[in-house]
Amino acid sequence: MRDNPISRAALRVREALGSFRGTAWLIGGAEGEISHTIRQGCLAAIMIMVGSWGVGWLAETPGSVLAWHPGLLPVRATTAGAILCTVALVVGALLLLRSWMRLAQRIGNWDGASVRTMYRALIAWGTPLLLTFPIFSRDVFSYLAQGRVLHAGLNPYEHGVSELPGWFAAGADGLWAESPSPYGPLFLMMARGVWFASFGVPEISIVLFRLLAVAGVVLMCLVIPRLATAFGSAPGWALWLCLLNPLSLIVFIPAAHNDGLMIGLMLAGAWYAVQRRRVVALLLLIAAIAIKPIALVVLPFMVLLSLKSTASYASRMREWVLAGVVAVVLLVGGGYALGVGLGWFTAALSAGSATFQAAPMGLLGLGIGHLAALLMPVSPTAIAEVVYACARAASAVVLAVLLLRPRLGNPVLWSAYGLTVVVLVSPVIQPWYVLWILPLYAVVHVYRGRVLVLVTLLITIMVLMSMVTHISVAQWISSVVVQGVAFAVAAVYLIYIVFFDPNTAKMFSLRQESQRWNAPRGWTSLRRLEQPSSSWSADDVYQRVAR
Repeated sequence: MRDNPISRAALRVREALGSFRGTAWLIGGAEGEISHTIRQGCLAAIMIMVGSWGVGWLAETPGSVLAWHPGLLPVRATTAGAILCTVALVVGALLLLRSWMRLAQRIGNWDGASVRTMYRALIAWGTPLLLTFPIFSRDVFSYLAQGRVLHAGLNPYEHGVSELPGWFAAGADGLWAESPSPYGPLFLMMARGVWFASFGVPEISIVLFRLLAVAGVVLMCLVIPRLATAFGSAPGWALWLCLLNPLSLIVFIPAAHNDGLMIGLMLAGAWYAVQRRRVVALLLLIAAIAIKPIALVVLPFMVLLSLKSTASYASRMREWVLAGVVAVVLLVGGGYALGVGLGWFTAALSAGSATFQAAPMGLLGLGIGHLAALLMPVSPTAIAEVVYACARAASAVVLAVLLLRPRLGNPVLWSAYGLTVVVLVSPVIQPWYVLWILPLYAVVHVYRGRVLVLVTLLITIMVLMSMVTHISVAQWISSVVVQGVAFAVAAVYLIYIVFFDPNTAKMFSLRQESQRWNAPRGWTSLRRLEQPSSSWSADDVYQRVAR
């Protein structure tokens, strides 16, 4: 990579800036490489923050504090301001991506000290993102709108946000105008509380939802290293992959997605299950389901962590019956107490139906539907729904096969396999779905080679696509022009870090074989799911960590 002219020029520029006093603090030197990388990521986060002030999402209701603030008009109401902020946003996202990759390269040994380094980086990179306007997604406004629906005495699983006056100006995406809420009853109760506590002021509600998301991040910070240590993975590497990547940072903090809280509760439930504290583990796992029902997929796997051995079907069945009874009592009882009944469960099965089915299964269903419509008088949508129902049934069969195999593997890892299947057969795949799965793999194994390259590419593409397409500009500013500039900047920078950057280009090489590492076994080739030699038991916990 160093032989091409672009790489040589980049090295000369970097050496020159590294020797200049004014920029040496930012350009890495041998005496402080990790600290330089952390500062570069902090600069990237600041660029994202400033860029969001011009093209981030804001509600335009009369109660909004910032939407009509005169100090923001130069960057929000002019084409030049929108373009400059878009460039800052895109370059910041790519610089954050590069800092994330360079941090892994400079760590070297993923020992105990690397965990402290990850915490330092998370604080340095996450703090500026707390001050951003919503970017990447405007679901936070939908959260508020659905909390308002519940506060108004309506059922969010039966009534869309369009039944509220002024809903569109409040920032909610039109996709949810007449669609049922895909969230659990606990989160809807939280959303109603946010609506009440914020007095309907969008900026206050954003802060409150962001605090909920940060609570999930804190839970992950506490639990991921413990689980990784218990199962023989590398705690620092797991934190780097799951929390320091730009997709996680942007989804969990600026976008304030409730996925962070769901994942945090889900992993905390797994940790308490490893500690054999069944009641606490079960309550945490059910709370995760009550945030987003997709956590229901991992529940039957996680409760098995409390067993001394999973070799007995009777023991497995006992845990499943106990978990099922408690879940039904709490979720069904809570739903009726909240006045929403079982709507959360039926809505979860159709979650995403309001959006375009752009996932492979979604496109397949639409294709089969339109092909059937050419051959017979049927509705393409109806046929597509049949395809999606068959796909969900197939994923349920896969989950059953995993759970009922005579010799069960690590329940956390096998829940990752099951959840991966569920996501892949979903008619809609959103970028943040990958964040549900990453921790379940990372706390059991360290991965390298082609599999890690593909994950890095996936995160890169998802971040850039959302940064380019999900920007908010005033009606009189050409969104085509702004997005065109964003796409051009993203393309140039992306080509550089993938092909010409002498440091990051090697992280996109597909030459190395996919491998996974675990403390008891070392590096092994990444193969298809194999039948373990014995069913998982508590003795397979590599190292127990004090709470």
